[in-house]
Amino acid sequence: MRLSARQAHARLAANVHGVMCTTHPQRGPDPVPAVYAVSDDGHVGIPVDRIKPKASSRLRREDNLEADPRGALLVEHWDAADWSRLWWVRAHLEHVKAPPPSLTDDLAARLARAVPQYADQPFHRVLVCRIVSVTGWAADGL
Repeated sequence: MRLSARQAHARLAANVHGVMCTTHPQRGPDPVPAVYAVSDDGHVGIPVDRIKPKASSRLRREDNLEADPRGALLVEHWDAADWSRLWWVRAHLEHVKAPPPSLTDDLAARLARAVPQYADQPFHRVLVCRIVSVTGWAADGL
């Protein structure tokens, strides 16, 4: 059953992990796992942290968003034993190149509260995207 925008947004906001999809200029779709937080005013923050090993603090998703500001975040729940509990939500996003510090700070604080490893806000930066639309589906229709 299709979820209403309100239901889809609520499921998106209640979770912290999904797959962020950007567009690589040559390869096309470029999905990667991502931790995120949702603000009250309809933005998503995706951290670039200093915890996990990286070749560079500048990530491919940042370059992709610079070239094409559109993205998507897919969040889903899978239950192999009970398919009545399956659901997914997709948020269409637009990168905000110069977000106000108050928005970035709010999203960083939300990430710190939601993810224990981020309690000290070990971020190089937080990428900010505006939620353009949300869609979703749930087997139970709720």
